[in-house]
Amino acid sequence: MTPDDSLDGATQSTVRAALADATPLPGTAGFAGLCDDVLVRDVLGRRPVFVDDDDPERWAFAPDTLTQPRLLPPGCRLPLGEPVGAAERIWSLPDPDPRPTDEAVAAVGRAVREHALAGTGDETGTVTSEGDTPAVAFSGGVDSAVVAAGRPTAPLYVAGFPDSHDVAAAREAATAMGRDLRWVEIDHDDLRRTVPAVAAATGRTNPMDLSIAVPLFLVAERAAADGHGRLVVGQGADELFGGYAKVTDPANDDRVDATTVRGARRETVLSLPDQLPRDVLTLRAAGVEPVAPFLHDDVIRAALRLPGDALVDGDRRKVALRRAADGIVPETARRADKKAVQYGTYVSRELDRLARQAGFKRRMDDHVGRYVRALVDGDLERA
Repeated sequence: MTPDDSLDGATQSTVRAALADATPLPGTAGFAGLCDDVLVRDVLGRRPVFVDDDDPERWAFAPDTLTQPRLLPPGCRLPLGEPVGAAERIWSLPDPDPRPTDEAVAAVGRAVREHALAGTGDETGTVTSEGDTPAVAFSGGVDSAVVAAGRPTAPLYVAGFPDSHDVAAAREAATAMGRDLRWVEIDHDDLRRTVPAVAAATGRTNPMDLSIAVPLFLVAERAAADGHGRLVVGQGADELFGGYAKVTDPANDDRVDATTVRGARRETVLSLPDQLPRDVLTLRAAGVEPVAPFLHDDVIRAALRLPGDALVDGDRRKVALRRAADGIVPETARRADKKAVQYGTYVSRELDRLARQAGFKRRMDDHVGRYVRALVDGDLERA
């Protein structure tokens, strides 16, 4: 690799300064790669970089070219040639005190307008061809509606089985916005074809990861076939702005350890370094470069200063983001409660159906996981 392609998402000078000052949010949308003979990965692991356990001199942005790939932990530096276990944490996610509600919400609004709504430039930090227009992964919720509003000429794509929640919600929101929506209709053959492809790209075979990644792959694949080199996604909004049900009443929810809304939100944010490599690798394998405006450092910095009542108000979640979207997206999208993609697209349900059709009954332990692994390994015939 040359110095120009050895670092993904930022310039050498930016990362060099962040290392020197231990600055965790230096104004990028994440980065990973080699800087001055040191491998690095940003504080939230927004971009992956892998080291080969068999030969630590070998590293890559994707695991499929290495014999024993290991993901570099987020916020770390690792001298080239050292094993991943020798990585040193340089950056930690800030945990600032909250600002007063109106001040914090206004700061979020400014950051969202600048990055999610700007729709200009290349937020990925990756050079793309002149004239390359982005597409938008669209589910009809507030996250995707905001990034779509910032890119008024970009086509919107939704994947899902017929009659699925995400397809219906996306159609309603796209109609209200007067936008072109392209439906990627999923069927069982798509699942059989894409599950092995996604598993190969990500190195993951658990049903939850695959149920999330398969709709992303199919949307990205269609967008790439239509000539789009970038796909704008809403990743990070649920984690940063309190979009999960488990954040609303954490003291009585055993899915989180925290007892406060802000504490539970922090737990979900800290889950991003495990989730994002899956999404990035999936989208790249399908032929597009992901653009995630909500994951820019400026948006993260503003979101971390939100008080609990700007995250959750009763049963209403993502309060600050919905306020930022007021007057920008239709009310149906601004107020919508989005289902998780694996359920909203019916992919999880239909993987379960395929598993049972192939003889992996629900009474069996991890029946869907066993089906998926057999499918990936080529150990079963088409059901």
